[in-house]
Amino acid sequence: MCVLSRSLDARGSPERMALSGVHKDRGELRIHENLDELGTDLADYIAELSEASVKERGVFAIALSGGSLIGLMGKLCEAPYNKTVDWAKWYIFWADERGVAKTHADSNYKLAKDGLLSKVPIVPSHVHSINDSLSAEEAANDYEFVIRQLVRTRTISVSDISDSPKFDLILLGMGADGHVASLFPNHPVLDANNEWVTFITNSPKPPPERITFTLPVINSASNVAVVVAGEDKAEAVHLAIDDVGPDHPPLPARMVQPTKGKLVWFLDKLAASKLDSSQFSE
Repeated sequence: MCVLSRSLDARGSPERMALSGVHKDRGELRIHENLDELGTDLADYIAELSEASVKERGVFAIALSGGSLIGLMGKLCEAPYNKTVDWAKWYIFWADERGVAKTHADSNYKLAKDGLLSKVPIVPSHVHSINDSLSAEEAANDYEFVIRQLVRTRTISVSDISDSPKFDLILLGMGADGHVASLFPNHPVLDANNEWVTFITNSPKPPPERITFTLPVINSASNVAVVVAGEDKAEAVHLAIDDVGPDHPPLPARMVQPTKGKLVWFLDKLAASKLDSSQFSE
């Protein structure tokens, strides 16, 4: 059940209004009036997780996706976050990447570098991008090897119920078709259970070659946030969150179900416009 609550700004003033609460099956929902409020809440959330992780483990291992997500993270480049976040302790990874050069407009790495990483004091050696000089299959294998090495050194934690890496935070967007990372509806890669990182060569959205975390890795994270904005995503949000019965095969976004971690949905009111209102109470 979700409840109507007033969000507070950094000074404790009730300046933003948001619908927030916990859905019985689909994690915490945070629904914002506009993108500015969503971006501020998202920055607060990431900064708080960063602080807690650095205090507990000495590092913050975060995996990003592409799309509009990076733009919505933009407030992290502004005060106070650009000064208060312990950027030197961040280790950056990608939940998925397109099979293109890092300089290509479709590159998730380029998007993150231009929109975030170049604007904050991240340690360059802590940025673990996917090798764009390899084939999709080779790049997936190489990236899994890199992650395994960092699990051994405990830069990335390991799940206590599987051998999967346990990222401190995985940030995902969602497409209008309900895909997350590069996990698309009805695609065989949704059943990949033995790999941490896999690849596809027939993406229904261009470019066709992609590298992606598998669902077991996403669902092993300590925290997963799905960030969605726009009316064109409303139907997919409804199908991913509401109880829609067995007539609808589960979208990849609905298959994001952290085993022991916490799931949070950051939505604007347009993306949330088709949610079942009976799940909310004031």
